[in-house]
Amino acid sequence: MKSIKLETITKAYNNEIIIENLNLIIPAGKFFALLGPSGCGKTTILRLIGGFEKVDSGTIYLGDENITDLAINQRQINTVFQNYALFPHLNVFDNVAYSQKIKGLPEDIIEQKVLRILKTVHLEAHIYKSIHQLSGGQKQRVALARAIINEPEVLLLDEPLAALDLKLRERMLIELIDLQSKLQTTFVYVTHDQFEALTVADQMAIMNDNGEIEQIGSPKEIYEFPISSFVAKFVGTTNIFKGILRIEKNNYLLEVPGLDTFSLYVATPKPWIYDGNSVHLSLRPEKIWISKSEVIGFSNHLIGMVESIVYHGRSTQYNIKLTNGMVIQVFEQNEEHFPREIIDYDSEVHLYWQKENAVLLER
Repeated sequence: MKSIKLETITKAYNNEIIIENLNLIIPAGKFFALLGPSGCGKTTILRLIGGFEKVDSGTIYLGDENITDLAINQRQINTVFQNYALFPHLNVFDNVAYSQKIKGLPEDIIEQKVLRILKTVHLEAHIYKSIHQLSGGQKQRVALARAIINEPEVLLLDEPLAALDLKLRERMLIELIDLQSKLQTTFVYVTHDQFEALTVADQMAIMNDNGEIEQIGSPKEIYEFPISSFVAKFVGTTNIFKGILRIEKNNYLLEVPGLDTFSLYVATPKPWIYDGNSVHLSLRPEKIWISKSEVIGFSNHLIGMVESIVYHGRSTQYNIKLTNGMVIQVFEQNEEHFPREIIDYDSEVHLYWQKENAVLLER
């Protein structure tokens, strides 16, 4: 297993810059997710790493080796594409064995390797089936088997689950996690789906619309402590309040025009955290306690009116209109079959949260 390092990478298509002076380190042996909106350049990064595209400037390293100008077949990197790119005229065995036959390995060695890999991806019962006989999830596993039989140092996955339905996608995510854990190969997973990235990644990078990396960290770090409004809104759901920062005797407050003043928790003062600065506050919907009754013991309190309700099974989403006209979301876990308090449309509700459960953002 080896790391991937990109140094000051720039790439343009038809004089339009897609990526400019990008620096990124993907740790060895990790399941790394590259998450961002469509068109932000994440697939371009994958193609540059894999050798399908040439950089305009910059350097790419596989471990300590400069692979910037190496041909695709000289890189110890394999790719699983969104459309799987399987050979339709070959059965499962021959699809997986193809690269080994090209290398001229003995038939008995090829058979041993193919059988071992197919067992790893739970396809041992489908060895001689035609590709046309397989489900979407099975085709995806054949594509994985064909990639990992070469024992690559890095496996690139370009939105490999996009064509699958939700239930199958959830199951395949777990299988990918187990596979990476067994192989200890560096996985680089490109997606625009936050759920997929949060599920599989040990570490993830968030790209913005301009092709820049906004934040790198573990899924928990990025979800719980986003550094910008873009990250907070793109990874999960959040409510953003914009206001003026007030500092009074080491107490931090956010003054939101037309609404209220909220208590803030600031663990580490930063240069932009000063009295009078315009800042943002991210408050996740599940961090808010909702009730029709007044409750004591919380740092912050708002009153609003229920505008709409969405039932999600495990939770209920309330869209609450505040006194300044702003609409925020609140998620409540559905823990009881027969809750003692029924919140309905047009109910006046009290919203509470602790100051430690909101995140102060510069932008």
